[in-house]
Amino acid sequence: MTTTAVPATGAPASGAPGIARRTSGNRETWVALGFIFPTVFGFVVFYLWPSLRGLGLSLTDYRFFADTSFVGLANYQRLLGDETFWNAMGVTVWYVVLNIGFQTVLAIGVAVLLHRLTRSVVIRGLVLMPYLVANVVVALVWFWMLDAQIGILNQVLSWFGIGPISFFGSEAWAIPTIAFVNTWRHLGYTALLIFAGLVMIPRIFYEAAKIDGASEWQMFRRITLPLLRPVLALVLVITVVGSFQVFDTVAVTTAGGPADATRVIQYYIFDLAFQRLDYGYASAVSVVLLVVLSVIAFVQLRLMRANESDLS
Repeated sequence: MTTTAVPATGAPASGAPGIARRTSGNRETWVALGFIFPTVFGFVVFYLWPSLRGLGLSLTDYRFFADTSFVGLANYQRLLGDETFWNAMGVTVWYVVLNIGFQTVLAIGVAVLLHRLTRSVVIRGLVLMPYLVANVVVALVWFWMLDAQIGILNQVLSWFGIGPISFFGSEAWAIPTIAFVNTWRHLGYTALLIFAGLVMIPRIFYEAAKIDGASEWQMFRRITLPLLRPVLALVLVITVVGSFQVFDTVAVTTAGGPADATRVIQYYIFDLAFQRLDYGYASAVSVVLLVVLSVIAFVQLRLMRANESDLS
């Protein structure tokens, strides 16, 4: 005689835990998509679509109050012989070299000082404060302070028998001055990015180095810089791309002058599009700038091995 076991009333079916897990997983997926959607929507609307639209316009002779026709690569051929474009690109590269050189070296120094001497939130806030001021405001304040006639700095230099120096009005001084102004504004932000990378380095490395008698410079060269490489790669990509896009400081101080000495590539694009209303050619210059920045970012990441870390 056989006996058949009957499940107790109310006992969960064998598939219930699996169903519950799937339900929970689906709910988490929808929550994740809810968080991702605004970012994806913003990227498509404000970045992807304008980029594709600009690429399309670069193949036309689009202008206001005129018929538009497809011209193919004519705008790019025109660009090859455009001396103003090549001058603007050269001026931009010179600005980037000055800005990145000063900003990176000083930011590393400030970050190391913050890491080795203090981690005060108040000091970090003070370091970041210039970055919180609008770039146009910063440019106008420095434009007044460096004025050749009434500028505070020229007043101080006159006490030592120097000057006056036309910082924004001289072809030799204009780009270095603009690079200095933007370095001053972005220094704290860049330093805090590097500081975040320094915090990730285990302090045991420094303690072991001290026991071995290593100096501060030796620890910086043999521990800090190698372990900071992935963060530095990211910081350099951000700062280089941002430097190539300098516009507002130039627009409110020199307007591309004197004699095109500060006509950077972004200001040239603005001039083509919104003053000459030559949107097709301006779009072609923008596309070339996009390609240049993409190549520079790719080369930087590969050369600095940003995807590798010596901490792993």
